Formats: sequence, C-alpha cells, structure tokens
Amino acid sequence: MSSFVVTRSAVVAARPETVRALVEDFRAWRQWSPWEDLGDLRRTYTGAESGVGARYAWEGGRRAGAGSMEIVAATPESVRIELQFLKPWRATNQVDFTFAPAGEGTQVTWTMTGTHTGVAKLFARFVNADKLVGPDFEKGLAKLKALAEASGTA
Repeated sequence: MSSFVVTRSAVVAARPETVRALVEDFRAWRQWSPWEDLGDLRRTYTGAESGVGARYAWEGGRRAGAGSMEIVAATPESVRIELQFLKPWRATNQVDFTFAPAGEGTQVTWTMTGTHTGVAKLFARFVNADKLVGPDFEKGLAKLKALAEASGTA
C-alpha cells in the first residue's frame, strides 16, 4: 500500500473561531468548497448542526462522485474529519484543519492523509495526489479566506 499527504496553508485576517465556524458547519461549505462547481450535487446533512457528530453526504455526476464526511474531533485549534469516498472508487481518508494565531489573523492549514488501495493504488502510479488535490485546496482556502475576512470579525 502507498500512503499520501496533501497539505496547504493560508493566512486569514480573521479570528480562529470565525474560520473554524465555517469549517465545522458543513452547510457553510457550499460558500467556499472548491468542489461546489462540479455540477448538481444531492446533499444530505445529518447529526449535529456543526462540530463533532455533524455529517454530510453528497452524490453527484461522474466528476463529483459520491461520499460522506463526518466531524470526528474538534478543539479550538483543530477540526478532524473522516472522509469516505464511495464513487468513483472506495477510499477513507483523514482530513485535518488547524487554526493557529498568525499576527492579527489565523494560519489555516488543510491536510488530507490516506492510503491508496485497489483501483486508487493503480491510479496513484500515474497521478500524484498532491498535484491532483493541492490546487483544489488552494482554491478552497482562497474562498474560505475571502468569506471569513468579509465577515468583518478580524
């Protein structure tokens, strides 16, 4: 098995709790997720409104696939999400967001770790996870930054 890590960071001119609130509420992801433009998605929200126990499932076309996320841990400094892909192939990854003071703002770090198995392992021989997902993380962090900074709670 081969494992991977994808990490991107951005400094946001907003308080950590402002940024964390946008990450802990899956309904807010519609405003900043880099994958919102992948076509029509059927979304289901269950569990807690936000924070630990919040769950989000999606099903879309060929590009979006299907899967779910659940917040499994949260502190003032971090949020951990279990990410399960169901289509186009099955995989379970860990996603971590960390929020650290950075001057008058917050350094947000978005990390995904996982192990390639089955079809994904074959695919990984030809496509680097960092090159595939990294640009999406950068796009998402830019949108998250703009949204948090527009809230005016720096």
